Amino acid sequence: MDFGFSDVQVQVQTLARKILDDKVSPATLARYDEYQQERFDRDLWRTLLGAGLPGVAIAERHGGMGLGFTELGLFIEELGRSLAPVPVLTHCVAAMLPLQQFAPAALQERVLPAAARGDVLLTGAFWWGQPGVPDDPVDATLEAGGLRLRGCCEGVPFALQADKVLLAARHADGTAIVLLDTAAEGVGMSPMQVTHFEPHYRVELQDVLVPAADIVCHEGGEALLDWTRERCIAALCAQQLGAADYAMRMAASYTSEREQFGVPIATFQAVGHRMADCYIDVECLRLCAYQAISMLNEGGDATTEVQIAKIWAGDVGHRVSYACQHVHGGTGIDRDYPLWRYCLWLRYNEMTLGNSSAHSADLGSRLAAGQALFN
Repeated sequence: MDFGFSDVQVQVQTLARKILDDKVSPATLARYDEYQQERFDRDLWRTLLGAGLPGVAIAERHGGMGLGFTELGLFIEELGRSLAPVPVLTHCVAAMLPLQQFAPAALQERVLPAAARGDVLLTGAFWWGQPGVPDDPVDATLEAGGLRLRGCCEGVPFALQADKVLLAARHADGTAIVLLDTAAEGVGMSPMQVTHFEPHYRVELQDVLVPAADIVCHEGGEALLDWTRERCIAALCAQQLGAADYAMRMAASYTSEREQFGVPIATFQAVGHRMADCYIDVECLRLCAYQAISMLNEGGDATTEVQIAKIWAGDVGHRVSYACQHVHGGTGIDRDYPLWRYCLWLRYNEMTLGNSSAHSADLGSRLAAGQALFN
């Protein structure tokens, strides 16, 4: 039995890599450092949209490729390799996928084709948090014309650039999910700075009316939250895999060329062992990430697989970033050399995914209770 990727999946990954290799380089990324410019390459975004890649997991009737989450994961892994300044995780994973899964047909038909074409940019305001609980529950009041929102959402990626934000709102009857128009009256944005320079914002809502046509669900939104968060975590693990793999290969290339005492430092046993450990780490993360992505692609219960991938993604990002900087010596922290950006992203993703020890303890408790056994 062949457990490798299919020809179509390899073609998606190859296409993504070719575009990103052509369009993204240390020189193009340097202009976004320290918030010199908005970290959003709109020309690259249009190129990716033209190739159909952001719509890879969207049904053909909505203008997508009609493939699945595995193909989207391969695309996102390539984004991690390049650190491309585009909103794929927010637009595709945190917004388009849950809309396709949960939104009423009329809302899907109105928004998804435009989003797949790039006429509308989407983002999601709920990535992390406890199962079934909104990160920043916005207060909502039921009205005849829709829902009236008050409150704020912290750290929403690409909120200012987006046309619409998918967010959770809590009211007397439960948790609703709405598609907020960022140009609506009463919506405010405050910029937030993060270590990898991606644009994040605090979205402030003052008596904002969301019409009934833009309500994904009036109650029971917890199911959408859990469904979306698992896919956001798995996608972030794929991005972490791409970044860790590229950093490791950069370090392996450097140690093969850098000489000391007349020989490449890669021949030193200590250096060779560190690079071997990095390779094992990256391949273990690859296995865990794609196990989770595959299970999610099939629509099965992947809670355990996603949790294992999350643990590995955090630990591998930590170990690989340190090891790669170590074998580079002072070059590893030189901002004229590209490794530092990968280390920033690896550590940022590690912090975003949360404490691996706590996740391991939770997994152990679930296993002891018989709740995390593989089918």
